Amino acid sequence: MNRTMTDPFLPPQRLLLGPGPSPVAPEVLAALALPTIGHLDPAFIRLMDELKSMLQTVFDTTNDATFTVAGPGSVGMDACVLNLVEPGDKILVARNGVFGMRMTEVASRGGAQVVPVDVEWGKPVDPAAVDAALAADKDIKFVAFVHSETSTGVLSPAKEICAVAARHGAMVIMDAVTSLGGVPVHIDEWGVDAVYSGTQKCLSCPPGLSPVSFSPRAVEHIKNRKTKVLSWFLDVTQVMAYWTGAGARAYHHTAPINSLYGFHEALRRLLNEGLEASFARHRAAHLRLVDGMAKLGISFLVDEAYRLPQLNTVRIPEGINDAQVRSSLLHDYNIEIGAGLGPLAGKVWRIGLMGEGARSEHVDRLLRDLGLAIAAQRQMAPA
Repeated sequence: MNRTMTDPFLPPQRLLLGPGPSPVAPEVLAALALPTIGHLDPAFIRLMDELKSMLQTVFDTTNDATFTVAGPGSVGMDACVLNLVEPGDKILVARNGVFGMRMTEVASRGGAQVVPVDVEWGKPVDPAAVDAALAADKDIKFVAFVHSETSTGVLSPAKEICAVAARHGAMVIMDAVTSLGGVPVHIDEWGVDAVYSGTQKCLSCPPGLSPVSFSPRAVEHIKNRKTKVLSWFLDVTQVMAYWTGAGARAYHHTAPINSLYGFHEALRRLLNEGLEASFARHRAAHLRLVDGMAKLGISFLVDEAYRLPQLNTVRIPEGINDAQVRSSLLHDYNIEIGAGLGPLAGKVWRIGLMGEGARSEHVDRLLRDLGLAIAAQRQMAPA
């Protein structure tokens, strides 16, 4: 039957096992449907305070400037980079995938001079290479890197990279979009000055919010800029007046109220489970996938020591059509997985086991149906 414009939209029931978004728990979806109240309502301010406290726990930080910005993780990237860098500043960007390249683009648009440290896709950022680049150019003020590169499934050694930056007096900007909630993140211990993430990965909330956190040093740096932050909406000094402090909050923007209800519930569920338990669950799901992929004759792109448990990049078997298998999984089995990007396009699949997706029953269903999709394609291939 043909739909008319007056019919409600009813999305299909998919199992989301791609690079994001991840599956969302019914309790989080229910929270999104709670009655909308004003963004300066005292009850909503209490919710904001609870959100801030829970985010501090998840980021493992005492930073007062910890809150969410409205938009996906890319908006958080804009917020962190554009608040810190000014025209003419030098920023080292370690690039081992799509999102390191995107950080370069954001910094360049902010007028910064980017010093790239390029790494082969599928490999982690090398702290020694960062150290050498900083030693060669004493004018570099910032080091930016992706903790968990979503385009490749690589986990880079954040603690070691931050230690190198600290020795050279550089401030650190870190992308934790895919790592937060799935693997340990220790903002204060590592010495990260600005970090951003996204709600739609291991936090298992719909996309549209980006948690961020700024160290006291970063906040002081922003307050003493010679030029205005390029984005009025993302100016941390103004957003903080709405999100932090006691008493009346300064109006800055109309917050995405219902989205924040959902995020509150997602964080509450995560912390009730416990961060260590969440990390263990993601790890267990990954190991189950590794075992199953071996039985299917499918190998992983990333060396075991640097594999991101929640984002698994596997090599497409010889003779198998990438798009056909993904289409079969989506339309025949209602499972979404991701394609490779950039130089990995057509060579790998990206399988997300993030948040609610990191469960053994989801891994088993994927392995069964992926095996069926591959077998069906091989049967159809000419002899």
